[in-house]
Order: sequence, then structure tokens, then C-alpha cells
Amino acid sequence: MSQIENDLGTSRLLRDWYRMHRRELPWRESSDPYIIWISEIILQQTRVAQGMDYFLRFTERFPDVASLASAEEDEVLKYWQGLGYYSRARNLHAAAKDIMERFGGIFPERYEDVISLKGIGEYTAAAIVSFVWNRPYPVVDGNVFRVLSRLFAVDTPIDTPKGKKAFTELAGLVMDPRYAGQHNQAIMELGALQCVPQNPDCETCPLKGRCTAYGTGNVRAYPVKRNKAKTRDRYFHYLYIICKGKTWLSRRKGKDIWEGLYEFPLIETDRAMDFTELQATDAFHRLLEGAGRLNVSVDLQEVKHVLSHQTLYAAFYRIEIERENDALKAFLSVATRDVEKYAVPRLIHIYLEKLKGNLSE
Repeated sequence: MSQIENDLGTSRLLRDWYRMHRRELPWRESSDPYIIWISEIILQQTRVAQGMDYFLRFTERFPDVASLASAEEDEVLKYWQGLGYYSRARNLHAAAKDIMERFGGIFPERYEDVISLKGIGEYTAAAIVSFVWNRPYPVVDGNVFRVLSRLFAVDTPIDTPKGKKAFTELAGLVMDPRYAGQHNQAIMELGALQCVPQNPDCETCPLKGRCTAYGTGNVRAYPVKRNKAKTRDRYFHYLYIICKGKTWLSRRKGKDIWEGLYEFPLIETDRAMDFTELQATDAFHRLLEGAGRLNVSVDLQEVKHVLSHQTLYAAFYRIEIERENDALKAFLSVATRDVEKYAVPRLIHIYLEKLKGNLSE
């Protein structure tokens, strides 16, 4: 692969196509590295159409590094709610504080400084310095992997260290360093709009005449990936406990999913079970012993929530109790009307939305 010559013609074709077909997106109208940074972090795990409203809302509340750095983490997480992968929000917050401390609140220009910020890897650093300052660092994301693997029929798995290194080298070889920023945006846009995973529009692709996979009729074979990572199933039972206008929340800790977010009392089991079975568990008895008579509503069952390496099967039970017991004193007591003020996982946010609209009170 290292013998492939730097083909500036490919870069020119990409940039010509980009000028004709680029989407008008708010962050593309900005040369502010902070805005580019926020947009790239949001779009790491979120499609543009889904992320747009979140981007606008987040940047309206936190328009610059200083406003983000001075905010409380709970508020940052609340504004991130619904995007998932909440470590991204915590890293943004930490990096903003770092910029204030190390760089006097000015976003750094050097690639080496940008990549030193928490939560910023090679791709994001390259995107920022090339989009804002036209620095010749190639971006390699899922779209770029797909375009390059098809263009050159590269069978090195993209999800391996060897593959990442090889594709980064190749991305640099096809980039015209004089137009690094526009080239990077162009190749990413081609992958997002034209060279898509399923049913790519090869007939109108500007690279059709140069694409090895197209020429051999083998486009669907690329990119190559290793065997898909195994996922594990988890079974969550949430108890929305209510007493005299109050409910109870806890904040997730440790290195598990959703660190720092709030949730209702949770019982996790090693298999699926209905409410009758759940009632018979020791965890249920410990949580509600002494709470008096229980008025139970089975609001949602078997809600499937897919994460990157695990699949959650969740159930939500609304339980009205006569009195607060000792076990609930370990939780945060809040007014039921105030639950929406807390940053919660998307799974619980969806439940609360359904509760307002489709479930009886």
C-alpha cells in the first residue's frame, strides 16, 4: 500500500464533487475550532439528522470554551441527554477546563496540543486542525474507511491496528495537502451521501472510473471487518416508586454504562423474568420491605435497548407505596415533577416521554 503514488487527481475529483453536493450544515459555516470540536464529538456516534437539534441546543447553552468549562457536570450531562455515550460529554467538560488552564481559554492550534485534550483522538484532532487551519492531517472515519477500501480494493480489516495504520497512510497519499480541509470534508461527505454501506450510488460517483471494487463488480465486499464482537444480554427492572408526590433516584457510579447519570431503583437479573418472579427475589424484598401496601402498574416490559457491546432488556414498573422505608433512604428523594431536571439515560428518557403521552397516570 505504501507504494501507491500520491494521486492529486482523486483529491481534485472529490473536491469538485463536494462543491456541487455538500450539505449546508451550521458547523460548516464556522471557522471556530470550538464549534467544529463540538460537532465532531456529537457526530462520532450520531447521524447528522439526529444530532442537529442537540448541536444547536448544546452550543446555544455553551457557546464557547469558557461557558462549558464553568458549568456543572450535571448540567452538561442534561444537555447531552438523548445522545448516549455520555463519556463524550464528560470528556468535553474536562477538556474545556484543561483549555482554560493550559491555554488561557484559547483553543490550541497545534495538532499535538489538540490531541492531548481528553476525549480527542487522531480522527477528531485531524478534523479540527484541517477544517479550521487547513493543516495536512488526513481524517479516517467510517466513511473514509469505506471509500478508500472500495477505491483500492483493500482487504485489510478496518477494525484492526494494522488496518487503521494502513488506511491512515493511504488517506494521506490521496490528499492534496494544499486543500487538506476541503479534501477531508469531501471524502467524508462522499462516504456519507454516495458511497454508503448499502446500495451505493456507483453510477454517478465521481470516482467510478478509478474505483477498483466497482471495476471488478465487488463493491459489496468492502470494507472488510473482523468477526463481529460478541455482545452480552442484560436484564434491567426499573422501579418507579412513588409516595406522596415523591420518587427516588440513584446516580450510576463505577465504569459501567451511563456513569454519572440518574436512574430509578434498579434490579438487574441474570435472565428475563416477569413481575411475579421479580417480586420473589431477595433484591425486591430488601428494597420494598416495610413500605406497606404496593399498588403496581406494569408500564413497559421487554423493551430492547441496543448498545455497542451489550443488549439491554428492560421493564418499568410504577409502584405506589404507603410509606417510605429504610431502604429508600439510601436513594435521592425528589419530587415526581422534578425528575425531568436530572440527566437520565436515553432508555429512561423514552419511558418518561411515554409516561406523559401514552400511559395512564
